[in-house]
Amino acid sequence: MFKLSEIKELIKLVDQSSLQELEIENEGARLSIRKPNKTESVYVTAPVQHTYAPIGQANIANTAPAAALEASIPATNGHVKQEDSSLHKIVSPMVGTFYQSASPGSAPFVSVGSKVGDKNVVCIVEAMKLMNEIEAEIKGEIVEVLVDNGQLVEYGQPLFLVRPE
Repeated sequence: MFKLSEIKELIKLVDQSSLQELEIENEGARLSIRKPNKTESVYVTAPVQHTYAPIGQANIANTAPAAALEASIPATNGHVKQEDSSLHKIVSPMVGTFYQSASPGSAPFVSVGSKVGDKNVVCIVEAMKLMNEIEAEIKGEIVEVLVDNGQLVEYGQPLFLVRPE
């Protein structure tokens, strides 16, 4: 199994090198990293296991700029919304599975119309069996939820649109 820190380091190394593609197999796990050309989009395929772990486990933050990949990641749930430059995008800091609530059957953290503060948890992204709470980062109102519960999300993929206050 690959650690998230190892995957991030490998992505950086491939990005900074002249390599176009890298495939690694380790203990039965296979990792494939490929630089997209200008006409293709970034997709990740992986088996998804829907499990919930106690909240409060390590929250892994990514320090790389999310905007770098945002333009190349397609909308995956059919939402087509005209860009509004006044809206703030809450993006996924990692590849993982998006969850709107802390456990199956409980109320979502936020929905359209919810008021949020910069430290409010808006969702969970599960990555490598760790539940990572994602905070709003801005004070405002949720205008749109861009992904579906249980959906696999990409690094830098917009999750919510927020109208700042």
